[in-house]
Amino acid sequence: MSFGVTELILVLVIVLLLFGTTKLKSLGGDLGSAIKGFRNAMEDKSEKPAGVESAESEEPKVIRADACVCGRTAGNRPEQAT
Repeated sequence: MSFGVTELILVLVIVLLLFGTTKLKSLGGDLGSAIKGFRNAMEDKSEKPAGVESAESEEPKVIRADACVCGRTAGNRPEQAT
């Protein structure tokens, strides 16, 4: 079943009567700005930020296992019961 021109015009007239012109203008503007924002976000995502390349070249930081355990430093660990 396909819609003809007459059916589409009838649906548009009903939508116009239900929502009014001001509401349709604001919905159209909101939809347009959402699409524009999505396109800008997709373009920004495809470009690599300058900070990413420099972060990958740095050596990873090594954390000693005895330096901090459960919030306690190596110097103030409780004595183990024997």
